[in-house]
Amino acid sequence: MEISDLKAQHPDHWMKAAAIRTLAMDAVAAANSGHTGMPMGMADVATVLFEKHLKFDATAPDWADRDRFILSAGHGSMLIYSLLHLCGYEDMTLDQVKNFRQWGAITAGHPEYGHAKGVETTTGPLGQGIANAVGFALAEEILRARYGKKVVDHHTYVIAGDGCLMEGVSQEAIALAGRQKLERLIVFWDNNNITIDGTVDMSDITNQSKRFEASGWHVQEIDGHDPEAIDAAIEAAKKAHRPSMIACKTHIALGHAAQDTSKGHGALTNPDQIIETKALYGWEGGPFEIPADIKAQWEEIGARGVGARVAWEERFANLSSNRQAQFTREQSGEAPKKLSATIKRFKAEMSETAPKLATRAASEKALQVINPIMPETVGGSADLTGSNNTKTPDMGVHDTENRKGRYIHYGVREHGMAAAMNGMALHGGVKPYGGTFMVFTDYARPAMRLAALMGIAPVYVYTHDSIGLGEDGPTHQPVEQLAMLRATPNMQVIRPADAVETAEAWEIALSTSTTPTTLSLTRQGLPTVRTEHKTKNLTAQGAYVLAEAEGKRQAILMATGSEVSLAMAARDMLQAEGIGTRVVSMPCWELFEQQPETYRRRVLPGGPVRVAIEAGMRQGWDRWLMGERGREAKAGFVGMSSFGASAPQEELYQQFGITAEAAAQKVKDLLGL
Repeated sequence: MEISDLKAQHPDHWMKAAAIRTLAMDAVAAANSGHTGMPMGMADVATVLFEKHLKFDATAPDWADRDRFILSAGHGSMLIYSLLHLCGYEDMTLDQVKNFRQWGAITAGHPEYGHAKGVETTTGPLGQGIANAVGFALAEEILRARYGKKVVDHHTYVIAGDGCLMEGVSQEAIALAGRQKLERLIVFWDNNNITIDGTVDMSDITNQSKRFEASGWHVQEIDGHDPEAIDAAIEAAKKAHRPSMIACKTHIALGHAAQDTSKGHGALTNPDQIIETKALYGWEGGPFEIPADIKAQWEEIGARGVGARVAWEERFANLSSNRQAQFTREQSGEAPKKLSATIKRFKAEMSETAPKLATRAASEKALQVINPIMPETVGGSADLTGSNNTKTPDMGVHDTENRKGRYIHYGVREHGMAAAMNGMALHGGVKPYGGTFMVFTDYARPAMRLAALMGIAPVYVYTHDSIGLGEDGPTHQPVEQLAMLRATPNMQVIRPADAVETAEAWEIALSTSTTPTTLSLTRQGLPTVRTEHKTKNLTAQGAYVLAEAEGKRQAILMATGSEVSLAMAARDMLQAEGIGTRVVSMPCWELFEQQPETYRRRVLPGGPVRVAIEAGMRQGWDRWLMGERGREAKAGFVGMSSFGASAPQEELYQQFGITAEAAAQKVKDLLGL
């Protein structure tokens, strides 16, 4: 539909959409930075969606049963910022819009979760938003099945661009959504045929409609500037009983001199061209000026959901007090009070029976007592359920015939799994965890980084965490992954030494709502090193003294995970020679860093030589070896300096020199003995 036809046939719609377009032009021009074209191209779709379909209340942006709107094409952030301001979200003032992309403003270059109400997830890395949306839709299905439609009954809407659909994670997400028939998920594809380099066909000839159809989606193709076609397509999508993709043929930078060009993708800042475009729109007034009648119409849209929200609150109030309390607790992310007592009982049993268990098996045992008391946990695995030990009998498999099921078979889709987990965590009401092999963090990493950036708390159950996995060889043996994860801000990495530390790790992971947790778990069996029961969660301190030196303390052995038992064996050797040796278990560096300096000094006092033992790279260990009162001349490391190899794990530890004997000898060398 041409601009002249839009203005003539749909004048009210045109002016509301023009408010989005002009704000986008003004904000990008003021910042001299940003992406103007996408908001200009998708303004019609957004206007129809917000005016006629999206269930929301601008005065209650955290309402649990609101529809979710996700801008996967996050570079077009001025689209959502304009919508939020126009609809009357309290925090999205005109000053915030004017300070687009500036220090301290909530209007970041790409939408960031936690900065502005109404921004449901952080997008910008293309493909993440559409993959998050699958998690949002899964959470809605699970909670609707548990609480009923009177409490949970909403849609997830997504605007995705060509770049989102080129990213590989989009196929993982699309296929999973199609398999699960997520009928409350509706995606608008901004089909403008433009990328930064030029037209899409320079790099891609995929028929996107057929691609979605092949994955089990309902598909429609429309003129993305025709409000009647947009409205009808959304109505049809709601009735499709499967996920729906609406291909919206649009003009990037509609009405601007850069329309339908790659230049239209970026920052359109030429003042004369902006004036000309506004004149074409029939828009009067200076920069950032919205006529009062148009702003009032948008604020009516922002208030359209008040009645639905009030009715929902009345229905919610009719639930039993226990039901209300459970729903509210789950939405808040708070763990149930009985989690602590449950973990204490489990720890006492493990310390008493002292089993030799792989920590992946210990994790499964812990989940067997956790999942029944935490109905909000939603587990899964990227086609490695039997290896990751992530499924417990009480959960039930989530499927079209069992929406109450809490276990998801993600298939071989590590990236899609991690991104969907982000969506579930952001949706609220569920606590997602998912498993794969530790080495495949390389596939999941982009979504894991965004979880840390957003401050949400999915749990990654990553097993086979070292050369200890054995014969599968160096392609599957992680050596650098621990260092990479520990280098990520706000990522909690816990590598437990036995079943007791594993249970403590789960308690920590499920008790936080602002930090993602990676559990680094072994394939091989490990002895129980915590044989004396302690009610206190020692892992929560990050590091602690596991075994004290007998006699004069001359050495401190630091270790994590599978190497803690090696440190204990090395201590026995050293003590037999009269060398007083302390063993410090360091399951979580990040938590140890947060402890008071007085506690860290007690655990790592100056004086003794220090040797760290870990079947990974040394990177990061020097903080504990040479910092914290340590000295380079008194520091050593026993671990990996190369990739692994294919052989039984016992042989690998010998060949790579990660043994109790090597650790003891390193101590003696540092002592000059």
